Amino acid sequence: MHVADTSGSETHARIDAALDELREGEKAWASSTLSQRSALIARVRDLTVEHAAEWVAAAASIKGLDPASSLVGEEWMSGPYAFAGGAATLARTLSELDRGVSPLADVTFGTAPGDRTTVQVLPHGVFDHLLLSGFSAQVWLKPGIAADTARRTAGLAQLNPKATKGVGVVLGAGNIMSIAPLDTLYELIANNRVVALKLNPITDPMLPVLTKVLAPLIEIGAVRILTGGPETGGYLVAHDHVDHVHMTGSSITHDAIVFGTGESGAARKAAGQPLLTKPITSELGGVSPTIVLPGEWSRADIEFQAEHVATQRLHNSGYNCVASQVLVLSSEWKQRDEFVTAVRDAMAAAPKRRAYYPGSDGRVESAVDSYPGAQRLDGGRVLIDNLNPGEETALLNTEYFAPVLGIVELPYSGERFFTEATTTVNEKFIGTLGVNVLAHPRTIDSFGARFDELLAELRYGAIAVNAWTALAFLSPAATWGAFPGHTIDDVQSGIGIVHNAFLIDGAERTVVRGPFRPSPRSLVNRELSISPKPPWFVSNRTAATTGRLLTAFAGRPSWAKLPAIFASALRG
Repeated sequence: MHVADTSGSETHARIDAALDELREGEKAWASSTLSQRSALIARVRDLTVEHAAEWVAAAASIKGLDPASSLVGEEWMSGPYAFAGGAATLARTLSELDRGVSPLADVTFGTAPGDRTTVQVLPHGVFDHLLLSGFSAQVWLKPGIAADTARRTAGLAQLNPKATKGVGVVLGAGNIMSIAPLDTLYELIANNRVVALKLNPITDPMLPVLTKVLAPLIEIGAVRILTGGPETGGYLVAHDHVDHVHMTGSSITHDAIVFGTGESGAARKAAGQPLLTKPITSELGGVSPTIVLPGEWSRADIEFQAEHVATQRLHNSGYNCVASQVLVLSSEWKQRDEFVTAVRDAMAAAPKRRAYYPGSDGRVESAVDSYPGAQRLDGGRVLIDNLNPGEETALLNTEYFAPVLGIVELPYSGERFFTEATTTVNEKFIGTLGVNVLAHPRTIDSFGARFDELLAELRYGAIAVNAWTALAFLSPAATWGAFPGHTIDDVQSGIGIVHNAFLIDGAERTVVRGPFRPSPRSLVNRELSISPKPPWFVSNRTAATTGRLLTAFAGRPSWAKLPAIFASALRG
């Protein structure tokens, strides 16, 4: 069921009715078994694949993408592929819990510095080994949590499924189309709350397909979808029938919801007197860095990693909460200028697209106003380089949420550079959602155990080594969210986590790793990876076809589907 935005009292009446229906639906949800819940989520997965083309068409229309463009692959990968994979993994987790088996019964545990236990969530099964060869993801637990404890507590609220926790509001994102439905599933399963999903107005054209995809949950009264603007959202989150709020957006929007707007809102925040007194969790982005460790790179390495950086910035035209905004380089790296030139060329050569997200052009101009020497590239992109010490403050503390990339330099090399870069991104950057580290395998080897010790010092919810942190978003069982410890009065990248389809308790962060080179160069250089250029690269020519094939695979994995996927990926 969908509740439309109208005006005034009529809007309030419709929201009241939806919340009343959810309170009744909570009873039906509480009476459902784990087996029944697994079947419902599996049906959601099937409907996602069935309606995937409609999903992608709606998303491409919102973003002004040519249906024939390879960029449509972004909508396949970050849309129905991500959601179908998340639903499939949650359904499997519920099935295991129904059989009395821990979702972590067959995972590989490891250790990390600081008395941390790690849980390998990727690869998980033979198909992951083949489709994401050379990529891995480990969830690092908070210090002191042992593997036996993790096995016993995995399942979260589904360990006591009849103990439901009321009605949760999910305020959906306006940039990535799987965020709102994924957050809805997490609220419903991990927290055992029925959900009022309020779409971001940008994504209202997604309403018909999301209604079809979420139909099994709507029919039993566990989900209602609402549309409307700030007034609708404000009435909804303040409603007496709402027990919890989860939102994706900016820290500015978070503070408006929690404290109110204008001078009075600022005063309430300063006084610690929120308007919203119910619990709120959030995913809010920030300024994401990419640290490049100096080493001896081949020309092919430089060009590939330049395309990698361009992807980290320009995927979805830069409208990603974890888009890389700042390259942290060593001024002593002999190949520094060569790499920066390659990055500039890769950004300029990336496919052009419309600036669909509201306010983008203004944020670009704001960056140029702050840095008049910035280079304007084709497609409305901006590269900020050659900063003097002290000039980087705006760059490190303003999430531009636009195709703007800046470069800061540190006058060190070797381990000293990585140590100082870690301190810099921890202490001077706003936000803790994600950080990327690019390094030649020989450089990583030269650090020995110190490399992972420095990773442990990075205070970020997702860390990617020779990968992009967006892989943590795409991996269903990985956790997604800010580094723990933020509060409503200093929220930065948010509070809490989502995704986490193994329902792990006590997660601190996810660390993903990838191959430094694509196949076949990876094999020639003795990296154990057969992965070609990843389909999420903005320069991948067959991303749309590969994304469509992967979505079908996520719904029904089959050996028979692999040859077509491999053929498309290799052509990319």
